[in-house]
Amino acid sequence: MNTIKTQIAILDFGSQYTHLITRRIRHLGVLAQIYSPDVDIQKFRGVKGIILSGGPQSVHDDTALKYNEYIFELKVPILGLCYGHQLIAYHFNGQVVPGKVKEYGLATLQKAGENILLDKFKNSEQVWMSYGDQVKKIPFGFKVIARTKDCTVAGMAHDEQQLYGLQFHPEVKHTKNGLKILENFLFKICFCEKEELI
Repeated sequence: MNTIKTQIAILDFGSQYTHLITRRIRHLGVLAQIYSPDVDIQKFRGVKGIILSGGPQSVHDDTALKYNEYIFELKVPILGLCYGHQLIAYHFNGQVVPGKVKEYGLATLQKAGENILLDKFKNSEQVWMSYGDQVKKIPFGFKVIARTKDCTVAGMAHDEQQLYGLQFHPEVKHTKNGLKILENFLFKICFCEKEELI
């Protein structure tokens, strides 16, 4: 019997949805494991992708959770959700600012061109937003892949480095077709292998 290996590592920045992300990924046939943000990256040996969860803090807070910056040198795909999205922008010298409008609830997402992460996602979709800060300026090499009326960078991507960020929650049921985004990340970007999970 083959041993099922963890393929996706999730860094938990305090989101209420972290365990839901794990369940959604498991539902798709891929084993994910939750780690603290300052985890020893030796534990990531063999993982095919990393997800940075949301969280209640600001990247500018002195009390913001410390994270192991070497995760960005592992050369595996990384997907940041909400706080994780802002953290990627901040780490790579983008600009994160307090949002003029703080969104919590349903919003209409507009795709800004085609991208593999949003493949088969409609040009206009319902998503669940939850943020105070937002990315105002994307880092060098990134491109905007989605926006809403009140959030100009609702999604960004650096395809060459396989870095992706979303300001909304694809894991919650209120994001229509959000599971498709996770599926794209797992199988089209990370090339995970589907397992029979009990």
